[in-house]
Amino acid sequence: MEDQQGSAFGFDGTWREYAPIAFTNLLLTIVTLGFYRFWATTRTRRYLWSRTRFIDDRLEWTGTGKELFLGFLMVLVLLGLPFLFLQFGVQALVIRGFAGVAMGTGFAAFVLIFYLGGVARFRAVRYRLSRTYWHGIRGGSDDGGWKYGWSYMWRNVVGMIPLYLMVPWAMISLWNERWNKMSFGPHGFRCNARVKPVFKRFLLFYLAPFLLAIIGVAYVATIGGFIGSVFLHTNYPPVIAAIALVVIIVGIYALLGLIALAYYAAFLREGIGALRLENLDFQFEATTDDWLKLFFGDILLVVGTLGIGWIFLQYRHWKFFITHLEAYGEIDLNALTQSTTRESQHGEGLLDAMDVGAF
Repeated sequence: MEDQQGSAFGFDGTWREYAPIAFTNLLLTIVTLGFYRFWATTRTRRYLWSRTRFIDDRLEWTGTGKELFLGFLMVLVLLGLPFLFLQFGVQALVIRGFAGVAMGTGFAAFVLIFYLGGVARFRAVRYRLSRTYWHGIRGGSDDGGWKYGWSYMWRNVVGMIPLYLMVPWAMISLWNERWNKMSFGPHGFRCNARVKPVFKRFLLFYLAPFLLAIIGVAYVATIGGFIGSVFLHTNYPPVIAAIALVVIIVGIYALLGLIALAYYAAFLREGIGALRLENLDFQFEATTDDWLKLFFGDILLVVGTLGIGWIFLQYRHWKFFITHLEAYGEIDLNALTQSTTRESQHGEGLLDAMDVGAF
C-alpha cells in the first residue's frame, strides 16, 4: 500500500486491487453494448475516492450509475432528437432553395451547442462536488451554470479574435469564474489565478509552428535537405520520400503536443495554486517532467499490452493528480457544517453527450 506521509492528500490504492474492477467493467460494457458504462464509471469513482485520503479521513463518492444514465437520457430526448430533426430540416431547406434560412438555422444550432458546452463544464464540477463527501460533508453550488454558459461563449470568442493570442486569458478567467461559484460545506471557494505565469508557455506553443516553418524553408533553400534530395534525384525510391515526409509531419505534431503539455502543466499549477477554501490554500506540484513521464507511461502501457492497458488509465491519472496535490493551512471541523446547496438529480449527461472534461 502506498501513502504520502506528512501530505494533506494521499492515495493508497494499487493497480492489483483495481484490476478486478477494471476488467469487470470492460467485460460488462462489451456484453451490454456500452449500456453498462454509466455504472462502470460509478464503480471506478467509488474505488478511487475510497482510496483517497485528505488529512484524517477518506473521500466518499455517493453518485450512482442511474443518475449518470438518466442525465444521458435527458440530453438524448431534449437535444438529441431535436438536433436530428434539425439536421434533416436544414438539408430540406437547401434542396427547396432556402439556403440563407438553412445557413441561419445551422449557425443558431452551432451557437446553442457552443453555449451548452460551457454549461456542461460548469455542471460537471458542480455534480462531482455534490457527490463527494469528506467527514460526511459535501460540496456543490446553487448556480445552475446558465450564466456561465454565456461567459464561456464570449470569453472564448474574444480569446480567438486576436489570432488566438488571448486564449490563456479566456481559460484562466473561466477557471476563476467557475470555481468562485463552487463551495464545500459552508465555505465558498475563492480563486484568483493570473494569466502572466502561463502566457510564456502559450507563446512557445503559439509560435512553434511558425518557427518550424521558417527553419524548414531556410534549410531546404540553403542546403537542399534530405527531403529535397529525395524528390529531386531519381536514385531515391518514392517510398523513401513518403516515409521521410510522414516522419517529419508526425515529429512536428508530436513536438507541438509536448509543448501543449508543458502549457497545460503550467496552467494547472497556476489554477490550482490560486485556489483557496476558507483557511486552506491548494497547490499542484506536478512539473512538466512529471507530465511527460505520465504521458509516455500511458503510451507504453497501452502499446505494450496491445490496447488492454487503456482500462488502467483512469486509475493512473487519478493517482497522478492526488499524489501531486497539496493543501496548506487549517480547517476547523467544528465549523464545518453540511452544505445547503441544491443536489443535482441527474448526472453528467450534458457533459457526456458533448464529450468535454470537467476541468
